[in-house]
Amino acid sequence: MKILVLGATGATGRLIVRDAVASGHSVVALVRAKARADLPGVELIEGDVRDEVTLARASDGCDAVVSALGTGVGFREVDLLTVATRALVAAMTRTGVRRLICISALGVGDSRGHGGFVFDRLFQPLLLGPAYKDKGRQETAIRASSLDWVIVRPGMLTNDPLRGRVRATADLAGVNGGKIARADVAQFVVEQLTTDTWLRRAPVILW
Repeated sequence: MKILVLGATGATGRLIVRDAVASGHSVVALVRAKARADLPGVELIEGDVRDEVTLARASDGCDAVVSALGTGVGFREVDLLTVATRALVAAMTRTGVRRLICISALGVGDSRGHGGFVFDRLFQPLLLGPAYKDKGRQETAIRASSLDWVIVRPGMLTNDPLRGRVRATADLAGVNGGKIARADVAQFVVEQLTTDTWLRRAPVILW
């Protein structure tokens, strides 16, 4: 498959690119600056992820798009994911690309309140409020689209080594926080390119 990766230079995005290339996929990455991208074996397109025209150009001819975009912690309102995702949905609709795999997070949308006591009472309201609202709007835009989407909601991300197995569930009744390595998230995301197991669903993934 030929795939477009957004957020390819981030900590998780780099692992997605690595795994996708290792799996035999052809990877295109939309980056802010080619000179700083350092992504071997990847076709680089320079541009703004919020621009529909740029996204249409980058996704044209692709079979799928992976969004690993993220925003940092802080108190200021943010809308990067909202704006970029709305533009992406429009661009994919225009170019006829159907499959979208998007990384969100445990604690977004109907998974709010399932991050564990400390996360739910302290981290999310005090440090992640604006970012999680942005992620929520991102999820809403994806769900409202006609695309073949999978929203991946990992627990707390770590830089631990790959375990090669994850617990994926859409049943939130048994979820109360947890963590997962970025490497396992990347592997799971790449697997979703060629399986319909979680199509139009939002699995939480944890160890």
